[in-house]
Amino acid sequence: MEHTVIRTEHLSKNYGRHLGIADIGIEVHAGEVFGYLGPNGAGKTTTIRILLDFIRPGAGKAEIFGRDARRCGSEIRRRVGFLPGELHLYENLTGNDFLRFFANLRDGVAWSYVEELASRLNCRLAQPIHSLSQGNKKKIGLIQVFMHKPELIILDEPTSGLDPIVQHEFYQLLAEARARGQTIFFSSHNLPEVERVCDRVAIIRSGRLVATENVTVLKARSLRSVEIRFGEDFDARAFAAVAGLEITAQDRRSLKGRMKGEMDALLKMTSRFNISDFRSQESSLEEIFLAYYGNNDHAQ
Repeated sequence: MEHTVIRTEHLSKNYGRHLGIADIGIEVHAGEVFGYLGPNGAGKTTTIRILLDFIRPGAGKAEIFGRDARRCGSEIRRRVGFLPGELHLYENLTGNDFLRFFANLRDGVAWSYVEELASRLNCRLAQPIHSLSQGNKKKIGLIQVFMHKPELIILDEPTSGLDPIVQHEFYQLLAEARARGQTIFFSSHNLPEVERVCDRVAIIRSGRLVATENVTVLKARSLRSVEIRFGEDFDARAFAAVAGLEITAQDRRSLKGRMKGEMDALLKMTSRFNISDFRSQESSLEEIFLAYYGNNDHAQ
């Protein structure tokens, strides 16, 4: 039986008349990268704040490491690395001073690993934090998360503000943490990012759990808009046989549609014709929700 690191049951929170989350039940297993996927405002941050006992639930319960998140909050947080979505650092300190302060709170860390992380993320620790861009502040936050190699890493929208090169290095750090047996809870509204790094995904919308999927299933349900322009007249009936393709518009030399699942069959069919242009764009999370889960916000 897999060891469960995070478990919630019927977890709910209201802010007055505004729904935060309702009846959230998830399990995160040891050593996995678990994605928590949903649009901005869906309830991802509310869930994380309850897990870390920053706010209290209205109903339900949350456990981390088999301990109640409310009664054992201090003990749990010692074993966790956390990056909030809205990062606020001590602006009057340098990056070095900030990280040494946190290292001392944790009874010391291997400073050579801090320096390695700073080098890999191209982070200049000698500069005052107030002089840094938001992206460079995020790098310091990431170093703070990884530097003590915690059992559980909780990340709330971690790649916002990072350039693509640093994002790539961050994904490598996640892979290394997973290889060491660390567990990662990863909140994001970016579907391709979640597909890239996660083993399983819980999908939340309007405060309610929509589904929990293996990433392989999520990839099979990928949804893209496609537009093909042909260099000559073509027979659209040939594309009617392409599994997963919904044609939404066509004329003698163009075709528009939505492609569900893998693109291989469509590309093979397209290669039979003289093509002047081919465009493909990933659909938004909201479009995917509507395509696969409908307008029902309740858990399925």
